Amino acid sequence: MPRPSKQSPERGDARTRLLEAAQHSIRAKGFAATSVDDLCRLAEVTKGAFFHQFGSKEALGVAAAEYWESGTTAFFEAAPYHLPDDPLDRVLAYVAFRKSIIEGEFAEFTCLVGTLVQEIHAASPAIRDACGRSIFGHAATLESDIRAAMEARGIRGEWTAESLARHTQAVIQGAFILAKAGNDPGLARESLDHLDRYIRQLFGQPREEKTP
Repeated sequence: MPRPSKQSPERGDARTRLLEAAQHSIRAKGFAATSVDDLCRLAEVTKGAFFHQFGSKEALGVAAAEYWESGTTAFFEAAPYHLPDDPLDRVLAYVAFRKSIIEGEFAEFTCLVGTLVQEIHAASPAIRDACGRSIFGHAATLESDIRAAMEARGIRGEWTAESLARHTQAVIQGAFILAKAGNDPGLARESLDHLDRYIRQLFGQPREEKTP
């Protein structure tokens, strides 16, 4: 979810180095293609150290999703989109912030849990559920601002703050898939522009389009 730092195996203890190596490798080539040997090499630890920490590759997958959730929670809590006074402005600032961190290599800006759950949802319920807690937990952080914006503007409809919060994540995760499929991060940024327009339309706020 956040704009992650590059994997740095020299930092931290063996567990932390393995988790950081997992974040980098899984986003770069997927869970199945990431071997225990790969992780040990990247983290500069022995295979014995790996199995002492995690016991199995599946346990590593669950721990990686939880580690990602912990790091992204702190990252987004400190992000500047919380600063505007108007709750709708905060929601729109969130979308703008998500767009701003789509840069660099795919493994640097795409979401670990989104990448992981697409691949493993049927094969490992434990990893799937850990990814779900991360994705839905992050969506829930937007609900209070969306609800406050609805109340301030008298917005009522068939949709709810919870459903719109979840929709933002559907767009973002889908944007990452489009960017990968087209080998173009610009496709993800384009999707975030459409999300901005959609939210503005829901709340009756026009968007000033930039002229070429």
